[in-house]
Amino acid sequence: MRALLPLLSVGRGWRVGAAARPPRRVMSLYRTEERGRPPSENYRLFFKNVAGHYISPFHDIPLKVDSKQENGIPRKKARNDDEFKNLFNMVVEIPRWTNAKMEIATEEPLNPIKQDVKNGQLRYVPNIFPHKGYIWNYGALPQTWEDPYQKDKTTNCCGDNDPIDVCEIGSKVLPRGDVVHVKILGILALIDQDATDWKIIAINVNDPEADKFHDIDDVKKFKPGYLEATVDWLKCYKIPDGKPENKFAFNGEFKNKAFALEVVNKAHDCWKTMIMKRCDHGAISCMNVQMCDSPFHCTPEEARSLVESVATPSMSKESNVEEERWHFLN
Repeated sequence: MRALLPLLSVGRGWRVGAAARPPRRVMSLYRTEERGRPPSENYRLFFKNVAGHYISPFHDIPLKVDSKQENGIPRKKARNDDEFKNLFNMVVEIPRWTNAKMEIATEEPLNPIKQDVKNGQLRYVPNIFPHKGYIWNYGALPQTWEDPYQKDKTTNCCGDNDPIDVCEIGSKVLPRGDVVHVKILGILALIDQDATDWKIIAINVNDPEADKFHDIDDVKKFKPGYLEATVDWLKCYKIPDGKPENKFAFNGEFKNKAFALEVVNKAHDCWKTMIMKRCDHGAISCMNVQMCDSPFHCTPEEARSLVESVATPSMSKESNVEEERWHFLN
């Protein structure tokens, strides 16, 4: 599933990619630890920061990339300050071309990545010809929340109770658990069960072609057909399960970077309200290690005790028939 980049084993050093990276890339500030057997219901992927403390990828990884430092580590300066105004952290949940529906477990303490389960079965997205699994690196923007109690004025629907989803369109397959810096290019509004499920279109800032992309029109220019394939994939991926086509706001039109940034900023404000316990957060776990003013703050020792209570690590993997099955739609 992740053949293009090496896996990070439990207890080993920081993740380093096999391919050469641009010089502005620095050592990763986060690493991951697998517990449980993949694929299984008890599999969890936990996150650690540079100090080796367990953290929540939902709450403890900052939304925006600091142009000078992050978590106390100085960073190499990009070629211009304007680049940092549109530079965000993305947590990779699902590598491109894979099928397992992995997601940040919003209702579990420290919010590890797990595989979604429905009706007692692990969930996989179907291969719908000609697409194999997910057609982008799929993940989420940390410290964002689509409030299910707040109606969006542009879509007339409330949020879907999750962090904002990201479709990363770069040329590399990114490993599950990577935290990468992305440039936001645009956004699509999927309407899922009467809730707004925003899909950010972004590109890894370290992608070899990243300098070509600044707004949604650049995707149309340099990756013709990709946006149309994105709409088609999102519209049809539930059909093999017997469900109808998904719907979109704005007739499936992609909005530009400026619109996307407004959506992200609003979702960040909703998250800040939630993490400070100023609104109803439902079943979402807001446990965090680094937001010291939050009522949900815990100590690194409490976080470690929680993780150590989870199943022991295992790197074994079993194949699944759903990853090999193909569907052809009329």
